[in-house]
Amino acid sequence: MRPPAQPSIVILTGAGISAESGLGTFRAAGGLWENHRVEDVATPEGFSRNPALVHAFYNQRRAQLKEARPNAAHAALVRLERAWPAEVLVVTQNVDDLHDRAGTRNLIHMHGELLKVRCGLCGAVHRREADASRETICPACGRSGDIRPHIVWFGEMPLEMDRIGEALARCGLFVALGTSGNVYPAAGFVEQVGPGARTLELNLEASNVSSRFAERRLGPATVLVPALVEELLG
Repeated sequence: MRPPAQPSIVILTGAGISAESGLGTFRAAGGLWENHRVEDVATPEGFSRNPALVHAFYNQRRAQLKEARPNAAHAALVRLERAWPAEVLVVTQNVDDLHDRAGTRNLIHMHGELLKVRCGLCGAVHRREADASRETICPACGRSGDIRPHIVWFGEMPLEMDRIGEALARCGLFVALGTSGNVYPAAGFVEQVGPGARTLELNLEASNVSSRFAERRLGPATVLVPALVEELLG
């Protein structure tokens, strides 16, 4: 008799997994990010007011990212993706490239990517590891004057929402990892899974939407994620 097919898995990751690689979390007390007001560096209005400040801020984040390395939690998710017989989709709220460097292949950066810039004139997106400014020349159209970080700011629509919604509706397991439950629409993903799906929160402390999960485990991502993967594959 053939064993039942394994369900697909969707894993939402937040700042908690990157924090264990030494990267600061997005939102701190008082609405600050690395001592800047979120309104100044993470909104379209802030960019319109002072593009030089916003570019300088993301140039600093880009430089910090070079010093960070994927951790045991990132590695465990790669192991799960490669060994699980059904789809494993990682949806990250993080703009760093730690999942990419660890080797995750089926990955959605719903809030954009720090190592990319977007041209406001032609819409082209390009990888960029060097500093950027509004005067950076777009490789696609050859013009300058409207380059911005490829980051989804507050007030903007996250990326690939249709694909995420479809994956949530058909998954058998949804895991939220290192998320605060403060930022929507990601905080509402747990309510989009099908009625028979297992829901699990892994976090240092309970999130704002923790009560909506059937299960929760508290502790560091570098401990909880390898343990979960071992459990699933064992």
